[in-house]
Amino acid sequence: MQLVTYLAGRTPRLGAVWHDTVLDLRNLSADMAAQRQARPAPESLLPRTVLELIDGGPPTWGRAHEVWDYGRALVDRLDPADLRRRGVARALSRVRLGAPIPRPRKNIFCMGRNYAEHAAERGAAPPERPVFFTKPPTAVIGPGASIVHHAVTQALDYEVELAVVLGRAGRDLVPEDALSHVFGYTVLNDVTARDLQKTHQQWFKGKSLDTFCPMGPVLVTADEIPDPQALGIRLRVNGETRQEATTRQMIFDVSALLAALSAGMTLEPGDILATGTPSGVGAATGAYLKVGDFVEAEIDGIGCLPNRVVAADAS
Repeated sequence: MQLVTYLAGRTPRLGAVWHDTVLDLRNLSADMAAQRQARPAPESLLPRTVLELIDGGPPTWGRAHEVWDYGRALVDRLDPADLRRRGVARALSRVRLGAPIPRPRKNIFCMGRNYAEHAAERGAAPPERPVFFTKPPTAVIGPGASIVHHAVTQALDYEVELAVVLGRAGRDLVPEDALSHVFGYTVLNDVTARDLQKTHQQWFKGKSLDTFCPMGPVLVTADEIPDPQALGIRLRVNGETRQEATTRQMIFDVSALLAALSAGMTLEPGDILATGTPSGVGAATGAYLKVGDFVEAEIDGIGCLPNRVVAADAS
């Protein structure tokens, strides 16, 4: 499934994309029960948010797939107006998407210098062990939202990354089993203020300003991405390709990263790990982002995450 968080008025809701339609999974679960002439029990209804779905574990995931199949069949045979009247689906072009997890419970875990060419362009040797840092939940925005060019930076950079969302808790994971703990994958843009990164002599501040963690447009469940190391990854600024690689070029693959991160530390459902960016960042070329730039971070099998850079006083 391609899960989304979409806004109905100001209320975020759990949806799934099928073709050009967003299915409302909770309403679909009630509709499915009604069509079977059954009064839906509260526990049979699907949750309202992606995090609640993840928390539900395999039984809830199984119900979601059943509802997903039911919804796809409705889309394929009913008129869009009928779907809208039943409250089970809306045209994708008519809804506003948020980040799949608009407010993570914890800081987002990130990996630095996980592509050899990116390490080299930043004047560093490839790391011998994974290098982790974090970004705060307050930095998260969704597709179409604006990246603010805060006045505190004159070196605003971009970094397209594959992000991993955990579905099962675990500590001291072994690489051979680590992927079984993954719920799904999304696109993340690790926006960075390079001058703050240098001034503060660590990565957290320069990567943590408001709007510096665009994510989306969808969260693709792990069953649809059997090999996270076989994905094309790229980023464009105003239509110009700045970064392009494949996730197979990671120094540490997803399994190795999860094993290293979980050593002595419990990872929980809903935790997010960004896995590093390929070469082509602005810090290497001097082509930093400026107000008005249109940024598209894209990963094959997941989709394109678009955001525009705006001035701080326009946000």
